[in-house]
Amino acid sequence: MSAPAADFRVGSANAERGGLVSHVARLWDGAAAMAWAELRKLRHDHLDIVTRSIQPLLWLFIFGSVLRNNRSLSGGFHDYRAYLAPGVMAQGALFIAIFFGLAVIWERDVGQLQRLLATPIPRLAIVLGKSAGACIRALMQSVVLLVVLAIAGIGIHWSVPNVLGALLLLVLGTGGFACLSMILASVVRTRERFMGIGQLVLMPLFFASSALYPLSIMPVWLRWIARANPLTYEVNGMRHLLVGITAGGILWVDCVVGVVFFLTAALIAARMYPRAIL
Repeated sequence: MSAPAADFRVGSANAERGGLVSHVARLWDGAAAMAWAELRKLRHDHLDIVTRSIQPLLWLFIFGSVLRNNRSLSGGFHDYRAYLAPGVMAQGALFIAIFFGLAVIWERDVGQLQRLLATPIPRLAIVLGKSAGACIRALMQSVVLLVVLAIAGIGIHWSVPNVLGALLLLVLGTGGFACLSMILASVVRTRERFMGIGQLVLMPLFFASSALYPLSIMPVWLRWIARANPLTYEVNGMRHLLVGITAGGILWVDCVVGVVFFLTAALIAARMYPRAIL
């Protein structure tokens, strides 16, 4: 190979690497800017975290206390409240994520979305930044729930790696469902219709998962649906880390499913997002 040809190839490879680095930098900067904007919204609405934490606490201390000694629902675990804790954490985050698309519809109605899409920020960065807003809300809510669990003396594994791992799985699931919500918002015209569709999506996701009960007590047809539900893997992984119950699952599989679900939903949402202004 001649020297000029070799130099050309090296230059092309360097240009490609430089272009990739530049694209990743733009993606990171755009996502960080959008996430910071979402965080600033939350700073002015502290009551939102408190009010959103009430429903998971009701599930935990009313539903969980009534069935506290039910060994079949808890997969043989001694305290159903501890078994239920990862499920209600994931449920609270799911509620935040699924209805996050309402903000997209509102932004379209006031013209803010049109201005946002006119900026040079990559569409994927917008989606990632906005999903980060849902993740931040879910994390804050989960921290409140963990504090309540500690005060109530409900026995979970309090080691730092286990808690951080569970919160990471929660973030992946919340980000994926927030992207799913943005996909719905890109094809739904009104907030009222979105609320109806959101409820239609939310309840099957929640009840056809392992959030409230183990897969082993489900009928076979529902068990197959639950195995195709990303929420099941999110809850299974969190329960594995926080309670020590595997229910036949494998932690790394739960993590892989969470990553694949989040990335797939984010890429589809980035493609669908411009349609929200049509």
